[in-house]
Amino acid sequence: MPLPETMFCAQQIHVPPELPDLLKQFTKAAIRTQPRDVLQWAAAYFGSLSRGETLPVKDRAESPAATQRTDTGLTPGLLRVLHRQLCAGVMVSREELEEKWRGLCIPLAQLHSILELDDFGREVDWLKFLALACSTLGGSITAALKHACGILTEDPDGGASRIPFQTFIFLYKYLAQVDGEIPEVQVEDALRALQADADRQANMIQPRNFLSALCPPLS
Repeated sequence: MPLPETMFCAQQIHVPPELPDLLKQFTKAAIRTQPRDVLQWAAAYFGSLSRGETLPVKDRAESPAATQRTDTGLTPGLLRVLHRQLCAGVMVSREELEEKWRGLCIPLAQLHSILELDDFGREVDWLKFLALACSTLGGSITAALKHACGILTEDPDGGASRIPFQTFIFLYKYLAQVDGEIPEVQVEDALRALQADADRQANMIQPRNFLSALCPPLS
């Protein structure tokens, strides 16, 4: 015999008090992040939430950078999220990087193509990976360094995007090495020219400095 229909009334339904706000925050995060696969992203979102980890959430909605050669789905905003999730250590495991990458619904082929640009093992140098990822967003080292400053800076949104000069030196020399066609003397000339700017800014550098016509070309 079929079971009798269960009758509910408002008094019988218990709504956890935290549920409305949790769903509201989830919805706002989904709108800002615009994941390609909402279910996959939701699993990463609630998994991170339950573990007390940094959420895979953009600061705001965005479109792919206009300088991208192809629509890979990778954006400065997504790289900023990955940086917040993974920058606790200098090195990150491939497994953790791939897990966070999947959670943001970025095509895995893009991750693998970036990793192939250097001889990364099971452990990945995060700053080197970030530099290479930034290089896929633009067609020049200068554009990559501008993206890197926007991601690494501790300045408020819309600020100068300053980063430590030593970090800039590391990123620039690494990208120039990977490029393989930039003379070492050109790299050193640019860094000498930027040193004065860094000295005036408490050993910090910002995109305005290396985008200036007074700065020798980086690439």
